[in-house]
Amino acid sequence: MPSDEFAVEGPPLREDDAEALVRGICFKTGPPRVVGVELEWLVHDLYDPELPVRTERLDKAFGGLRDLPLRSALTFEPGGQLELSSAPAASLMECVDSTAADLTAVRHELRTAGLTLTGLGQDPWHSPGRLLKEPRYDAMETYLDRIGPSGRAMMRSSASIQVCLDAGHEEPGPLGYGRRWQLAHLLGAVLVAAFANSPVLARRTTGWRSTRQALWTDLDPARTKSPDMRREPRAAWAAYALDAPVMCVRTADGPWEVPEGLTFREWIRRGLPRPPVRADLDYHISTLFPPVRPRGHLELRMIDAQPGDDGWMVPLAVTTALFDDPEAAETVYRTVKTLAETAGARPAPGNPLWITAARDGLTDPELHAAAVRCFAVAQEALPRMGASEAVREAVAAFNERYVVPGRCPADDMDVPATGKELRT
Repeated sequence: MPSDEFAVEGPPLREDDAEALVRGICFKTGPPRVVGVELEWLVHDLYDPELPVRTERLDKAFGGLRDLPLRSALTFEPGGQLELSSAPAASLMECVDSTAADLTAVRHELRTAGLTLTGLGQDPWHSPGRLLKEPRYDAMETYLDRIGPSGRAMMRSSASIQVCLDAGHEEPGPLGYGRRWQLAHLLGAVLVAAFANSPVLARRTTGWRSTRQALWTDLDPARTKSPDMRREPRAAWAAYALDAPVMCVRTADGPWEVPEGLTFREWIRRGLPRPPVRADLDYHISTLFPPVRPRGHLELRMIDAQPGDDGWMVPLAVTTALFDDPEAAETVYRTVKTLAETAGARPAPGNPLWITAARDGLTDPELHAAAVRCFAVAQEALPRMGASEAVREAVAAFNERYVVPGRCPADDMDVPATGKELRT
């Protein structure tokens, strides 16, 4: 999220100018060269993860982390989750190595405070209060509370892995931005299923292997669904952005306003409570949370946080290989294209394909078959991309443990029947 500091100076936006701005910045095309990853983690007690961690303890530990010389950007989510956002890297291994070094430093510092990073898509034990008391989070919570309780659970106790890849070539082909846009929305369901890792919320099983994804599906559809995939990508995203509800109108003093049912397009036309300017449009776009968000590059937002110190490397490596290796991209597109019939006309993540992925994981035969093929293709591509032996071994181990037998990390949690309380 951007800073609370902002300026409202500048000429009021006109509708056609706003649309042109969105179209101009959503897909920055060129040869895919850069990769990044954003890692969210739950922060738990080192010796007893079921023990609630007091806010004062988190504040003290996080203060020490801010002095570390990290290459990644270090931020914190409203419930005390920790996020590392890598610097843009020129290769998969540069991204892996720099992020791993930062994680080592962060983990060492946290251990001195008796804390640890936990890779789960949703906290199974805690429903923490909101650690960050800032106007944007006050406004976000007010907005999401109007829809239901899923917003608070998402803000305060979820964690994900977000893979960031270049948009691709302007021209058609396996690395063209239009093809990559389509690939992301079909392959995304396979990634949800393969890496599902959140079957429990508030100590109770939910019936979903990815409860985190189920919560996102339950949020405001106007800002969490995908744009119209039948339209040209730039036109689709511009329409989506302008027709999405405004989450908040920022003010210099006092709480931010949270209008009801006001789209950004209507805000431009009405000019109330004040005319929006370019900074308001930029902020509005940052409050849109579709499963794939075009921010010049593609931000894939559907993967649960993964278990283990190095589990995060697997979705990063697999996704990068399937998008950026031309041979792999062509093969995997043909593989997942057949999933479009199951997805149907409804946008992700609320269509049957994505719902099945979040609920059933790789127990679904169609998703299982697609995942087996995708992982095989990724493993063939990783040596061509210069992936280290350690990364290739991590992907192979995940494939053998989960993908081939039709399982996902959520299946490792010894959970009772749906709706029963988790006891450890």
